[in-house]
Amino acid sequence: MCWSATADLVAGSGIAAIGVVCLAQVRRARDLPLAALPLLLGTHQLIEAAVWHSGGGAGPATTAWAVVAMPLLALWVPCGVLLAAPNPAPRRLLLPLAAGIATAAVLAVCIAVRPVTAEVRGHTVGYVVDLPLPGLVVAGYLLATVGALLLTTDPLLRLIGALVGAGALICFLLWKLEYVSTWCAFAAVSAVLMVGWVRRGPGKPARTPGLRTP
Repeated sequence: MCWSATADLVAGSGIAAIGVVCLAQVRRARDLPLAALPLLLGTHQLIEAAVWHSGGGAGPATTAWAVVAMPLLALWVPCGVLLAAPNPAPRRLLLPLAAGIATAAVLAVCIAVRPVTAEVRGHTVGYVVDLPLPGLVVAGYLLATVGALLLTTDPLLRLIGALVGAGALICFLLWKLEYVSTWCAFAAVSAVLMVGWVRRGPGKPARTPGLRTP
């Protein structure tokens, strides 16, 4: 995340607390993975605070951060969206799931056999991992994460997907070398909208002020 270890610590603690609230209000067991997303992303920011304190490098905190940011999220998001979808789930959701499985496998192998390093660059942290065909891997990752949210039938999840997708573009344009870190922070903040998704009830339309539904 931008700014400092303190910013990561404060933001991560707040977002993780929201994640706990989401989990406490879940009504269906199959919604747990998506409801836990703020908790996962908040914890991820706390891990990055440890990366800041260690001064970067290739230590355990850097590896843990990369595991969550790369293979875990690539698999977690499309699986969570598919589980929360109406039964039967739209077949189009199988595309981001397949992309997530393939991308997560490639990323997991890369992290296991090649060192991941972090470098503190002013008010941001840059992460470096040697990827084969990086353009293809990034495309698969975005299809798995942003694509899964955009392809669901739930309007609030689509909104979150649109925000995260816009954030990906903004972070790439502003912080190309620190893109992964800044975008994960943006995604963590966007994930707080999961509170509304959990409270409203998955699959139900968002309420419009001034209108009544029978």
